[in-house]
Amino acid sequence: MSSLEKIVIEPQTTATACVIWLHGLGDSGAGFAPVVPVLGLPENHSIRFIFPHAPEQAVTINGGYVMRSWYDIKSMDLHDRADIQGVLSSEQAVQQLINEQIENGISAGKIILAGFSQGGVMSLFTGLRFTQKLAGIMALSCYLPGGEHLPEQLADENRTTPILQHHGEQDDVVPLFAGKMANDALIAANYQTSWRTYPMAHSVLPNQLTDIGQWIQHVLK
Repeated sequence: MSSLEKIVIEPQTTATACVIWLHGLGDSGAGFAPVVPVLGLPENHSIRFIFPHAPEQAVTINGGYVMRSWYDIKSMDLHDRADIQGVLSSEQAVQQLINEQIENGISAGKIILAGFSQGGVMSLFTGLRFTQKLAGIMALSCYLPGGEHLPEQLADENRTTPILQHHGEQDDVVPLFAGKMANDALIAANYQTSWRTYPMAHSVLPNQLTDIGQWIQHVLK
């Protein structure tokens, strides 16, 4: 499998940690790349940010229109929304991104897997199943592919990895209850998840990005 195209933002110093941030449906890595200066990180931070582009494919729920998508969305039914074969294919591509960073000298324990919407689905799914311990998993405005069910073949290595979940209280794309359903499943399985809602729709807010920046510094310290 060829590596995903991506935007890479290097720190001013040699990178010792990495955040891989996956965008949502129809977006690209360029959609979130501008957030880096807004996170409130110290000027001398050593975090590499990677914003990959999802492959282009037809999306059923959008009338078969071809757009960047991590997987096909078949319906609005949370239990049958995500095309699992597409999820598994994108998981392999994201795993390859992580492994490239490890091969370049950044340990898995210094890598955060993050994502928004579809990208958040992929960060949860991939992170929970990755067989090396990650620094953290961030899942914004998203859900689990299996609704209230966690993925199969969960990796023991990431049972104690910090998970950050944010959701908009007025989200009309991924309803708040979908994110809470994922949160409830993680709590029931004793994962270390931090849940917070914001007065927003399907988006991110400046003060939320500040909170994210503080969380990133905390899990990478």
